[in-house]
Amino acid sequence: MEQKRCSFVTKCRDFKPHLLMVLVQFGYSFLYLITNASFDHGMNPFVYVTYRHILAAVLMFPFAYFLERNARPKLTFSLFMEIFVLSLLGVSLTINMHFASLKYTNPTFIVAMLNTIPTLTFVIAVAFRVELNAAGALIIALYKGNLMRNLWRPLIHIPGKSAAINESWLKGSLLTVLSCVTWSICVIGEIQAATLKRYPAQLSLVTWMSFVGAAQSAVFTVIVEHNRSAWTIGLNIDLWSTIYVAFVAYFILGEKLYLGSIIGAFTIIIGMYLLLWGKSEQEVSQCSTEDSGCRI
Repeated sequence: MEQKRCSFVTKCRDFKPHLLMVLVQFGYSFLYLITNASFDHGMNPFVYVTYRHILAAVLMFPFAYFLERNARPKLTFSLFMEIFVLSLLGVSLTINMHFASLKYTNPTFIVAMLNTIPTLTFVIAVAFRVELNAAGALIIALYKGNLMRNLWRPLIHIPGKSAAINESWLKGSLLTVLSCVTWSICVIGEIQAATLKRYPAQLSLVTWMSFVGAAQSAVFTVIVEHNRSAWTIGLNIDLWSTIYVAFVAYFILGEKLYLGSIIGAFTIIIGMYLLLWGKSEQEVSQCSTEDSGCRI
């Protein structure tokens, strides 16, 4: 009995990273639905991003200050410029385009498009797998298809603009793709890894990125948004609990789901997992070749 219990605990520890990744995705799904509802009620996406990173910086600052007080290296000008570029590519530019696209599309589309990031990151992968994943993104962006009929009325209704017909769907698709590209550039260029080597205090780095990203977003928002009332946050949005964005948005919130979104999402997911499978097989093959060379 004790042996079975130890085995169960060991398996739980092995699956802990996978469980955490699933919980993160649930959190993202919940975030997208809340954000989409706030945009429907007139909140400016750029103001939202600015407030979001200000709040993140304020919340992270105490942990970074006390937990990494002895491990935090001195911040030089060159290191600050690295953080500035990292914040621009990985925070302000990417997140602003990301949430601006949410205003023109819907949460289901955003979550599906995020699966293209591994393909964009591993640009040296097999061409067929890259094309398959990119084809899914093009299907969602360019082919809407027939409206999938819902067999019952939505349980929850968030008043606001209708997502059934959106003339700016292509604009939102382009913004989503660009946000994925900028994030992939940030990862491909190994900017994060290089900065972490010089500044290993992770909590402090996240705090700096949030603060700098908020400042960059604030400057951009002031330039494009001249209405002071846009900075006012109201408490007039009902925050509904959700389980998973694609299913909840369709079955409960009554969001319109199109055939093109379904086909494109499945194509993206298949392409992504084919890419990851190919990379794992390539690594196994390389390890086998190296072992054979060592034996010789």
